[in-house]
Amino acid sequence: MRFATRAFLWCFGPFALLMLGSFWDVQKLVQLTVRDAIRNSLRQTHQSIALMRSKSEIQNSRFLRILGENAALKAGLQLLLAEPKDPDARLTVEEQLRELSETLGVDFLLASSPEGEPLAGVMRIADKLVAMDIARNQPPQRGFLTVETQTYQIASTPIDQADENLGLLTLGERFDFSQFSTPAVLIRNGKVLKSSVPGIPLADVESALGSCKGQIECEIRLGGESYLSLPLESIYFGDGYMIRSLQSLDSASRSLLKILQNVFLVTGIGTLFATLILTVLCSRSIVKPIAGVVSKLREAERTGLLPEFQSNPKLTPIQEIRELTEGFNRAGHAIRQGREHLHSAYVEFVGSLASALDARDPYTAGHSSRVSDYSCAIARIMNLPDESLEEIRIGALLHDIGKIGIMDSVLQKPDRLTNDDWALIRQHPTIGRRILEGVGGFQPYLPIVELHHENWDGTGYPVGLRAEAVPLAARIVHVADAFDAMTTSRPYRRAMSREEALRILQQNAGTQFDPAIVPVFAKFVAADEPAQFPRPVWPQSRPVYILPAAAAAPARSQHLENQRV
Repeated sequence: MRFATRAFLWCFGPFALLMLGSFWDVQKLVQLTVRDAIRNSLRQTHQSIALMRSKSEIQNSRFLRILGENAALKAGLQLLLAEPKDPDARLTVEEQLRELSETLGVDFLLASSPEGEPLAGVMRIADKLVAMDIARNQPPQRGFLTVETQTYQIASTPIDQADENLGLLTLGERFDFSQFSTPAVLIRNGKVLKSSVPGIPLADVESALGSCKGQIECEIRLGGESYLSLPLESIYFGDGYMIRSLQSLDSASRSLLKILQNVFLVTGIGTLFATLILTVLCSRSIVKPIAGVVSKLREAERTGLLPEFQSNPKLTPIQEIRELTEGFNRAGHAIRQGREHLHSAYVEFVGSLASALDARDPYTAGHSSRVSDYSCAIARIMNLPDESLEEIRIGALLHDIGKIGIMDSVLQKPDRLTNDDWALIRQHPTIGRRILEGVGGFQPYLPIVELHHENWDGTGYPVGLRAEAVPLAARIVHVADAFDAMTTSRPYRRAMSREEALRILQQNAGTQFDPAIVPVFAKFVAADEPAQFPRPVWPQSRPVYILPAAAAAPARSQHLENQRV
């Protein structure tokens, strides 16, 4: 994000957030007020329903007592009690109950024994009164009763003959929500039996009310709207039954919130527009000079060169920013001088290390420098980036630094090396890594120093890596190192010609050397002019040891594995 954008947001953002926060607080306050009003309204509705229910029960009790005095019903019930298994007696009582139901317009009538055991009954199914299966129905004396998918509100009265109780008469009507002015649901043991919430399936209502377990008041989501739910507690509906009334909070607060939104929209847009203009003017005076500083610093990050800032009051009218740029200029000058001194010391140190190594044996004088030249030539032909080229140049100069830790009696031995001698020689990559790894500036060159004797087929040392598991820089130095070793005279053998050394490299491409690098080096050797090709120089005063013919082996072991490189 641009600095100008950030500065603008820091100036404008807090005010905008303050306005949005104020609107949010007012909206929440309105919602809480509406919620309290709905809660009070629901409770008043519940009280009204309870009062109506109480009056209705009084009237129903009087009505039931009148029904209980029906002489024909008493006579039929006495007969059924005397002969409980007589189907004719049961049919007689059922006909009397059906006649009473048709006359009174009730949906459920049941006659029970004094012990409460059902004897005979009728119920309305699909607008038709049918005999009740008394074996399956055990209704309570009052409250609700659910038979199959139908729910009844029921009440009971005793049937007495003088001082004798003949039984119990239970009357029921289909339950509906007509007495409720708000949506409501009838629940039995957590399962929704009926609902007057429009357009919402019973399963969705039941799932939403599942979060209300153990709560008197709860808020649920139905059909994308929030509802406040309260139970109707002042009326007994029977064991496991409950009625909860619902009221939409969104519907109740929607109109009021709409008015508030319009008010805030008009006033908010005007205020934000004025604030926007002031913020732009204020932020521009700060952003412009700082943006210039940031732009130059980004350019310095890309190029690696510290910038020079112009300290001009007309360009940077803010005194603090001018002091900042002047401080950057002083720091940059000091850093540039330090980098120049450090680079010079670094180059001199690397050259000293390579010279110190070559000085131990006049026969290997210039070896590290030539290997570095060969390796850089390969890297240039392969179009490697400048960073990799510098890494290869320095790494090749240091590739044999570990030989500082090898005894001269082994390095300058004029005879064939023993197995113990070879074991010591093979330690020089590991020794070199240990010498350099403690210095942070040499970290990029450690793979070349440690792995320049790893072979393409995994038979090299010290790790035994194979193929492309060996870093590319180490594979390049491996080829250049072997070539210079073969074309340089040593105490134990004379130098080979360039052509012979190149032929041996090509024979071992794909086994000891990277098959992609050897052709590149061959192209360089073939195209290079003698005057430009680095030539080894060796003393002629010492005797030269020639390998006996009897020790001849395949080209790889004869010419390469015996090279002390």
